[in-house]
Amino acid sequence: MVHLEFNVEFSLAIVIGIGKKMARQALTSRQNQTCNPSDLKALEGFLSGLESELTGWSSGKVNSSSDHCCAWVGVGCSFSPVYGNRVTSLDLANRRLKGGVSESLAALDQLQLLNLSSNSLSGDLLPALFRLPNLEILDLSNNQFNGAIDAVGLCGLSNNLRILNLSGNSFSGGFPVGFGNCSSLQHLSLSVNYLSGSLAEDVYKLVKLSSLHLQYNRLQGHLDERLSNLSSLVELDLSFNRFSGSIPDVFNNIVKLEQFSVHSNQLTGCLPPSLSDSHSLRILNVRNNSLNCEIHINCTATPHLTHLDLGSNRFHGPIPASLSDCRQLKALSLARNKFDGQVPESWNNLQALTELSLSNNSLHNVSAALEVLSQCRNLTILVLTLNFFGEQMPEIEISGFHSLRVLAIPYCGLSGMVPAWLGGFSQLQILDLSWNHLFGAIPSSFIRLNSLFYLDLSNNSFSGEIPQVLTQLNCFLHPCVASLQYPSSLFQFPVGRNGLRYEKTGSFRKSLSLMKNKFTGPIPAEFGKMKYLQMLGLSMNNLSGSIPAELSGMENMEILDLSFNNISGSIPSALTALNFLSMFNVSFNHLVGRVPSDGQFLTFPCSSFIGNIDLEAVPCSALRQPEQKVPTPSSSGDQQPEDIRTEIIGVPFGIGVAWTATPPPDRNVLVADFPVTASLGRGAPMGGTVQPARAPA
Repeated sequence: MVHLEFNVEFSLAIVIGIGKKMARQALTSRQNQTCNPSDLKALEGFLSGLESELTGWSSGKVNSSSDHCCAWVGVGCSFSPVYGNRVTSLDLANRRLKGGVSESLAALDQLQLLNLSSNSLSGDLLPALFRLPNLEILDLSNNQFNGAIDAVGLCGLSNNLRILNLSGNSFSGGFPVGFGNCSSLQHLSLSVNYLSGSLAEDVYKLVKLSSLHLQYNRLQGHLDERLSNLSSLVELDLSFNRFSGSIPDVFNNIVKLEQFSVHSNQLTGCLPPSLSDSHSLRILNVRNNSLNCEIHINCTATPHLTHLDLGSNRFHGPIPASLSDCRQLKALSLARNKFDGQVPESWNNLQALTELSLSNNSLHNVSAALEVLSQCRNLTILVLTLNFFGEQMPEIEISGFHSLRVLAIPYCGLSGMVPAWLGGFSQLQILDLSWNHLFGAIPSSFIRLNSLFYLDLSNNSFSGEIPQVLTQLNCFLHPCVASLQYPSSLFQFPVGRNGLRYEKTGSFRKSLSLMKNKFTGPIPAEFGKMKYLQMLGLSMNNLSGSIPAELSGMENMEILDLSFNNISGSIPSALTALNFLSMFNVSFNHLVGRVPSDGQFLTFPCSSFIGNIDLEAVPCSALRQPEQKVPTPSSSGDQQPEDIRTEIIGVPFGIGVAWTATPPPDRNVLVADFPVTASLGRGAPMGGTVQPARAPA
C-alpha cells in the first residue's frame, strides 16, 4: 500500500522509467556489437562473487556468446564514438541474488544506473563501488547489507548521483556525513536501517532534494530549523525514530511539500502555523507523539489536503468544526487524544471522506454523531471506539451510510437494544459492537446484510437462545468476496493472530463472536451449514445440551471456542473432519467420554479440554481441574481497556476491530487507536498488540 511512511520503494517508478529509456537507447547497439572487454571482465567478476546463479548470463566460454554481454539479462549498453559500446545500466532487481558485491563493478566507469534491489546480497558496501563517476541511480534497497555508510566516498567522485536508495538493509552507526557533496541528489532513502544519532549538518545543503525518507531508524535530537534549506522537498518522512522537541515553523520555505510524516517520535508542542497552512500539503501524519494543543488546521490555505492523521497525541478541546472546509479530505484520524464535545454538524460537508477514526476520546451524543456522519456519502470506514460512555444506542432511524463497509463502536458501554436500522446498511462487511451493555433480540433485519462477514457482539448482555438470524448470514453460508480493498492509502486493520496484519478486509477471517453474553439453550445445529465461517466464539455463556455433530459441516472452520458453558455429552468424532481447525477449546464444561484422537485433535493442547471432570484425553492426565470462576457477563462494560487483554480466558477471540495502534519503537500500545497509516507494519493478535514490520531494537 501507499503509506504515510511514504513509499519505501519510493523511487522505483523513476528507476524503472530511466532504465527503460536507457534500454531503448541501447537497443541498436546490442545488435552485432560486443561489449567492452573491461566491462565484460567487470561483469564476470561480479558473477563469480555471487553465491547464486544468474539466469541469462554466460561467462568464460571461448567462442561463445559470453562476449556479447550487452545482451545479458539486466545489462544495458550505449554506443558512442568516443567510448564505443559500453555498459551504462545494470538492473538486477528481484533476481534472488545471494552473496557479496564484487569490487570489479568499479571498472564499469560509464555506468549510470545500478539497481540490485530486492535480493539477498550481504556484507559491507565496498568503497570501490563509490568510484563510479557517471553513476546517477544507485538502488541497493531490500537486501542484507550492513556496516556503516560511507557517504564521503560515495559523493566524493561523482556529482551526478540523483537517486540513492539504501532502505531495507541493516546499516548502522551514526547518520552518514558527506551527503552534502552529492549536490545533484534528488531522492534519498535510508529508511528501515539501524542508523542513530542526529542528522548530519551537511544534509541541509541538498537544495535539490525532492524526497527524504529516513523512517524506521534510531535517529534522535531536535528537528533543525535548517530544514527550511531543503526548499525542493516534496516528501519528508522521519517517522519511527526518536526525534524530540517541537516541529520547527519553517514550512513557508518548503513550498512544494506534499507529504510530511513524523509519526511515532517523541515530539511535543503544537502544529506550527506554516505547516497547518501549507498550500501544497496533501498528506500530514503526526500520529504517536506528544503534541499538545488545540487543533487549528486552515483548510482554506490547504485546499489539497486529503489525508490527515493526528491520532495518539494529547490534542484537546472540541473537535474542530473548521475541518469541514477540507473538502478534499479522504481519510482522517483524531483517535486517542483528549477531544470532547460532539461531532460538528458541519462535518456533513465532508463528502470526499472515506475513512474516519475518532476512537478513544471523550465525545458524547452518539445519536447526533451517527446522524451527521451518515450524510457523508462516501464514508466507508467509521471507528468510534471508546466514546459516548453510558449512552443509549440510538433508537431513532439512522439512514444514509450507503457506502459504509466497516462500523466499529466497541468499548463504549452503550445500553439498549441493537437497532433494526443497522440492517439497512447494505454494504456493511465488518460490524463490531463488542464491550457494551446491549441486550434484547438481534434484529431480523440482519438477514439483509448480504456482505457482512465479520460480526462481533461479544461482551454484552444478550440473553435467550442464539437467534436463528445469525445462522442465516449470507457470507457464512455462501462464497462472499469483500469489495472493500482497504486500507487505500491510510488505514490498516490490526486483526489477526501470530503478528499478522490484514491489509485488506478480504484477508479477514470470516468471524462470528458471541462470547461473554448470557445466551442459553443449545448450540444451533444450523451452524453446521455455515461452511464458509472460519472463526466461531461462543465461550462464557450459559449454553447447554450437546455439541451438534452437524458442526462438522463448517468445513473452513479454523478457530472454535465453546469454553465456559454448560455443554454436556461427548465430543462428536465427526469434528475430526474439520481439516483447517487450528484452535479448539471446550474447557470448563460438563463433557464426558474420550476426546477424538484423529485429525487436528492430535495437535490440540491439554488446556483445550481441562475443567471437564469426566472427559478423558490421552495423553492428557490432568483434566480434573478445579472450577474457575467465569467472568460475569453483566460486568463486561465496567472494565477499563487496559485490563481487557488480561481478563479474557481461553482462545484469544477478542476480535480486533478494537483497532489497536501500530506502536513506535520502545512504546506500549493501548487498545482502540485506529491509525491513519500506510506503509511498513504488520499486525496483531486478536485482542492483542501490533508490532511494526521492523521496529529497531
